[in-house]
Amino acid sequence: MEDSNFVRLGRIIQEFDLEILCAAPDYEDQPIRTLHINRPGLPLAGYFEHFDDDRLLLMGMTETSYVEQMTSEQRLASFDRIFSRPIPALIITRGNSAAPECLEMAKKYGRTVLRSTMETPAFMSDLISRLYRWMAPSITRSGVMMEVYGVGVLIQGESGVGKSEVAIGLIKRGHRLVADDAVEIRETTPGKLEATAPPLIRRYMELRGIGVIDVARLFGIGAIRINMQIDIVVKLEPWDDHANYDRFGLDYRQTEIMGVKLPLVIIPVKPGRDLASIIEVAAMNDRDHTLGHNAALELTQRMDEHFERILKEQQEQQQKQ
Repeated sequence: MEDSNFVRLGRIIQEFDLEILCAAPDYEDQPIRTLHINRPGLPLAGYFEHFDDDRLLLMGMTETSYVEQMTSEQRLASFDRIFSRPIPALIITRGNSAAPECLEMAKKYGRTVLRSTMETPAFMSDLISRLYRWMAPSITRSGVMMEVYGVGVLIQGESGVGKSEVAIGLIKRGHRLVADDAVEIRETTPGKLEATAPPLIRRYMELRGIGVIDVARLFGIGAIRINMQIDIVVKLEPWDDHANYDRFGLDYRQTEIMGVKLPLVIIPVKPGRDLASIIEVAAMNDRDHTLGHNAALELTQRMDEHFERILKEQQEQQQKQ
């Protein structure tokens, strides 16, 4: 997957506490624009077909052992070929030493060489995961994001319908706020959406009649969460006496965000309804569905079996008569 977003090399160095063995000019600002990583086994042997200059190079134990078996002249030639290309950086894992010829050619061409003490598979997996997160496509939607019983609930609705008021009710019941008003959504892994708040307004909520409040200061730091996967979307809408609302839950609704389909629950709002409790039940019911249980379907089946049994008894009585 490629994306127009990018992450700077300096952030990767900081996040993974990488040791700098050789630094290119302005290496911290070097943009990384791809999620893919190259293992330079074939390039070290001189094969550069389909080689992508934009990818980070990762040398593990296999590549390091291969280089150690080369003569000094072969190492110089190999690293000369590699560093003559505008690669963003070469990362050596497992705390292995960089060959003198590697550093010599890196300095010659002004390339960056880094080192990690992590095992190669763990480092590669973690790096790709973070690159995906940092460069994931994102959008901002209006709404309130909450964690309710471990379920990520995105509450949406027209302005003034009471989203923030419901969120306060949920916070007082021990649930956690992720974002209020503006919700940043990223597809951090295929088919999964993660929500967070813009850093500028994180922890803050706006309540009509009161104003802006700091949720962490009023309710404690445990009342907020930085990010949360979206599991269900709850839409609040004004009560319509003429609307035909779902009473059994057999109509499975979905909504789509960034191409990802999510369960949708529509909750009509009118005075006297305890919306916080209803959303708690919606979250628990979603978890129940995830575990493979559907109360509405179960009740329908029990009713069908009950009426079939009554019908059968009536038919048997008629036959006896």
